[in-house]
Amino acid sequence: MRMYTLLGFTFIALGVIGAVLPLLPTTPFILLAAGCFSRSSEKWHNWLLGNKYFGPCICRWEKQRCVNCKTKIVSLLSMAVMGGASLGFAHHGIYFKCAAAALMLVGAVCIIRISTCVSSTDFSKSNENAAV
Repeated sequence: MRMYTLLGFTFIALGVIGAVLPLLPTTPFILLAAGCFSRSSEKWHNWLLGNKYFGPCICRWEKQRCVNCKTKIVSLLSMAVMGGASLGFAHHGIYFKCAAAALMLVGAVCIIRISTCVSSTDFSKSNENAAV
């Protein structure tokens, strides 16, 4: 149990770092933290669910196993803009730039591979059609 709590805080730290560092995505780390806290600490899990920034995304993930399109777009654009600027202004060698670009690509693939939520109106329509 304590291991999951420690992992939860580690993933939160990585998610927060990912919010400002273009090489790390935020969303997958926050979802991992929520999963760890759901197994170890109801208090910290509820704290994450109540967070105005991460709570809706976590609730959507726990109920539907998806992330909304806006979250994906913001994640990918911020990685592209900030990561591109970092690569453009870096004074390190080509190997550093290639490694950073590879990490950004891995992050982008992770974000793209997460299922995209159907909007609530589309979801209710598809449920109505399935019932008919």
